[in-house]
Amino acid sequence: MDSTQQALGGNRIAAAAGTAAVVSLGASPADGPGAGLGNGAARWGAGAVSLLVCLLAWQWASASHLNLGLVTFQNVPPPTEVAQAGWALLQSPQLLGHLKASLARVFSGFLVAALVGIVLGLVIGRSRRLENWLMPPLEMLRPIPAVAWIPLAILMFPSSELSMVFITFTGALFPILLNTVHGVENIDPRLVASARSLGGGRRAIFTEVVLPGAAPSIVTGLSIGMGTAWFCLVTAEMISGQFGIGYYTWASYTIQNYADIVVGMLVIGLLGMGSSALVKTIGQVLMPWHQPEGKP
Repeated sequence: MDSTQQALGGNRIAAAAGTAAVVSLGASPADGPGAGLGNGAARWGAGAVSLLVCLLAWQWASASHLNLGLVTFQNVPPPTEVAQAGWALLQSPQLLGHLKASLARVFSGFLVAALVGIVLGLVIGRSRRLENWLMPPLEMLRPIPAVAWIPLAILMFPSSELSMVFITFTGALFPILLNTVHGVENIDPRLVASARSLGGGRRAIFTEVVLPGAAPSIVTGLSIGMGTAWFCLVTAEMISGQFGIGYYTWASYTIQNYADIVVGMLVIGLLGMGSSALVKTIGQVLMPWHQPEGKP
């Protein structure tokens, strides 16, 4: 009998949540497939124009050796030289090795950080007692930059690979953790009270109210964590790595190959942007009830 009541309560909670989602996400008549395609084309067009303007400004500043006093472009390679260096890197067999090393380190540290950060965030967000115990040491560790962790990581782990994965983990952990905590804490208490009044137990409330309510914040934290993971990894590769995009960029600097430095920076930017976009896309697929509000 108790299991039947819990099942009925869970069904009522899901139905209420679905009704609320439909009401809050009601589409306007103008929100059709054509409007979505038009908005997407406009967005891509604006992005292409902005990139073109930046490239032209960069080419002009480098070609004219622009000197503004505090900032000078006398030694900055123009886009044409960077394009030639990028094409040479694409034809080089070393590129695949650098990409494999960096991607393996980033995703290993990120996946562990996602698991630890989401679990800890959900627990801390739901328990005031655990928050009082766990948040002070975590908040003390959070401001420590990735560079400061490198010497200790080298001492703690037997290999440089594990130390770089650990540094990536520390960079991705705190954005995921804090966004998860804030997502749980920002859930409307009336939703939890309504779920209880419908007969929902702790498990039903957690799966039908807490997780869906905190999911948008969790995805935001994952996206930010992916970006910081790349930032921290490149820093680690510059100091202790022998392969990877960060190592390639730093090695280019040591031999004063400025065009290759910019190529490495652009590759890092593209990888970070692509991986963050992948996280957002997966989040949108897993959260069909939550769509970003339209912007003017």
